Amino acid sequence: MKKVLGCIRKACEDFDLIEEGDRIGVGVSGGKDSLLLLYALALYRKFSKAHFSLVGLTLTMGLSPMDTSGIRALCDHLEVEYIVRETQIGKVIFEERREKNPCSKMRRGALNELAKEVGCNKVALGHHRDDALETLLLCLLHEGRIHTFHPKSYLSRMDLTVIRPMVYVPEKHVIHVARELNLPVVASSCPANGNTQREEMKALLDRLCKTYPNARELMLSALQNEDQYGLWNRPHKP
Repeated sequence: MKKVLGCIRKACEDFDLIEEGDRIGVGVSGGKDSLLLLYALALYRKFSKAHFSLVGLTLTMGLSPMDTSGIRALCDHLEVEYIVRETQIGKVIFEERREKNPCSKMRRGALNELAKEVGCNKVALGHHRDDALETLLLCLLHEGRIHTFHPKSYLSRMDLTVIRPMVYVPEKHVIHVARELNLPVVASSCPANGNTQREEMKALLDRLCKTYPNARELMLSALQNEDQYGLWNRPHKP
């Protein structure tokens, strides 16, 4: 857990992710990544220089009943407010639109709306280092552009900032710590789970690392290279 918190602190310092008075809505899907983010941010509150509050936000997808009792118990233990919003997003995507590789735009939009509704000025998502590298490969090989998500993005239309505090955390640490903490992971009901273009990029990244063991570190270094690429530009500080 010390490694995870260290990575979060560095990301917060590099990108000014958390500021005084923030009310942060943590998107909690029930997966290991979002649950670890929730747990880590609850701990981070104790030694962060900036005072901030948290609220866990879960959207049900309407595909099958979702047992959120474990997540609620965790939030109670962490002294974090928890809100569940029932939706039919899954049915719209898979039954009406019949999308084979659905993106998360509709779910992300609903999460942002819920965050604004409950008074949040920021939304925290559980993307880790490997997610950023897989997105880089996805954009390069499927869209022909060098791009990945940014650790901090301002959505001007909603006056909402999206932050990703775990962008420096390797997925192997997420898996290890989530198992060590026995986090209440909820199995995904998504029909496309494990069968998406992103999963293909995950497998490709694993193959690359078998040939080039430090490939993940070098790709992360490229993301941080502001002078040449500018993908993860840090805010200028006085």
